[in-house]
Amino acid sequence: MAVSFYKVKKWYKMLAGKSISHVSQGRGQRFSKETIGGYYNDLTGKVLYRDKKVLIPKSYVDTGEHIFFPIEIFQFGLGAYDLYLADRKKNYKEKVLACADWAVKCQQENGGWSTFSYANKKHPYSSMAQGEGISLLVRAYILEKKENYRIAAVKAKKFMLLPIENGGTTLYQGDDVYLYEFTYEPLVLNGWVFSLWGLLDYLKVFDDDSAQMIYNKSLQTMKKTLPQFDAGFWSRYELGKRISSPFYHKLLISQLEVMYELTGEKIFRDYADKFDAYNRNFIYRYLAFLIKALQKIFE
Repeated sequence: MAVSFYKVKKWYKMLAGKSISHVSQGRGQRFSKETIGGYYNDLTGKVLYRDKKVLIPKSYVDTGEHIFFPIEIFQFGLGAYDLYLADRKKNYKEKVLACADWAVKCQQENGGWSTFSYANKKHPYSSMAQGEGISLLVRAYILEKKENYRIAAVKAKKFMLLPIENGGTTLYQGDDVYLYEFTYEPLVLNGWVFSLWGLLDYLKVFDDDSAQMIYNKSLQTMKKTLPQFDAGFWSRYELGKRISSPFYHKLLISQLEVMYELTGEKIFRDYADKFDAYNRNFIYRYLAFLIKALQKIFE
């Protein structure tokens, strides 16, 4: 099995917590339940750990390519927005708007952003990219009231909610609604949460009964599906065999804490506490690290 140098390097950095794409993302400090405030997870490290001159970041992907990767750009812009809220410095606002302008320019006519084309040309789209793009665009719209940000956010929402079988990123099964970070992989919980936050931000700005109904259904589906992401000693990264890396396990804890604050649904608080207890257990934490390392080698 051939494994690229860049992929091995990326795995090591992720597991060791040294990747700029995997900086600590705790609970956001300035988000609001009712209105558009700061982002729900703390993404400021993605800005602070880069050169101050960077307006639109590039990322290394598994192939070794150095590309403009939508998810990283949107998260960089959202982190810059939080920093701008903290001190109103002009350079942070410039970063937010530069990333939002990139989102508008690079959005395809169908409303999607080609995110994973480097890995799978037949399935390039991601609900996570769509959701985080929406979250960035609505904040840029609040800052500048530019119509192109509003139009792009609406297009992004429409594409995200298209059924997977029609090229979109959402799976509809009866009353259940799943948002897929990777449309060619099993369901990923952290990506689903980021996607749902994008839809929530959209609904805070725009009246849309259809989107509200889909949001409500996806929230209920997430509550029902959440126990399947519990491996008994650690969290599952996906509805498959893979468990979370230490980074994604901690990210899920933060996301679930925020989901409880946003919704008041006790199940999110319960699983945040449960996953946190796993993380504080040295044996579980060490076992999870070993299993994840082996999964990365043999996947």
